[in-house]
Amino acid sequence: MYDDVFQRLAGSAFRSRFRLGPRETAYFKEKGEAVIRRHAEDFIAARIAPAHPLHDGKQTPMRGHPVFIAQHATACCCRRCIKKWHHFNDGTALTPNQQKYLTDLIMEWLARQMKD
Repeated sequence: MYDDVFQRLAGSAFRSRFRLGPRETAYFKEKGEAVIRRHAEDFIAARIAPAHPLHDGKQTPMRGHPVFIAQHATACCCRRCIKKWHHFNDGTALTPNQQKYLTDLIMEWLARQMKD
């Protein structure tokens, strides 16, 4: 379902360099997919979904949680990247369906990383 998005992202030197490290992989395994999904949902809802997120462009750390790494790898890290890569308008709150799309994309990226 997301193959076309992943193919486009693979063409970006910046996006394609992200990988889960040993700590993030261990954290994912320790917490499990359901907990990580809830974290992704919470991060998207609180940090990305508002029409004008606080500190937009700087709200997603580059490390420290598997979801943060996945957000950068999938261009779900800020509203500017989301507009460029996923064509969701900025300046308006993300809909529940848009939030689900971003969360599902993040989880698919994480699933692919966990298989490697």
